[in-house]
Amino acid sequence: MKLLPSLKQVKRYILFDLISGKKFEFSEVEAEVNSALLLFLGQLGMAKVSPLLIKERYKNNKFILKVNHKYVDEAIAAMMLIKSIKGVPVIIKSVTTSGTIRKAAEKIKEK
Repeated sequence: MKLLPSLKQVKRYILFDLISGKKFEFSEVEAEVNSALLLFLGQLGMAKVSPLLIKERYKNNKFILKVNHKYVDEAIAAMMLIKSIKGVPVIIKSVTTSGTIRKAAEKIKEK
């Protein structure tokens, strides 16, 4: 039996740009993002936000984070706390927030 549409989680896709002189592997970025979210939100907050990094869309230090629609601001704030990855200084910039992954992925191709 399927869930009713009204009971499904509404999601948002946030596109982030990782500004650094080095290209990072997806696993390095994923570890740092999960660590920052856990540090900022805690375990209960992580459960509410239900973040998911989309591996297939990681390209040129740009990544898409799927989150619950009520916690977009909290997820963006947690990402802003990342100052370095593997000892390399980085700046993380939120580019756009979208309701569909297709629109967020289009922004990756534009730049």
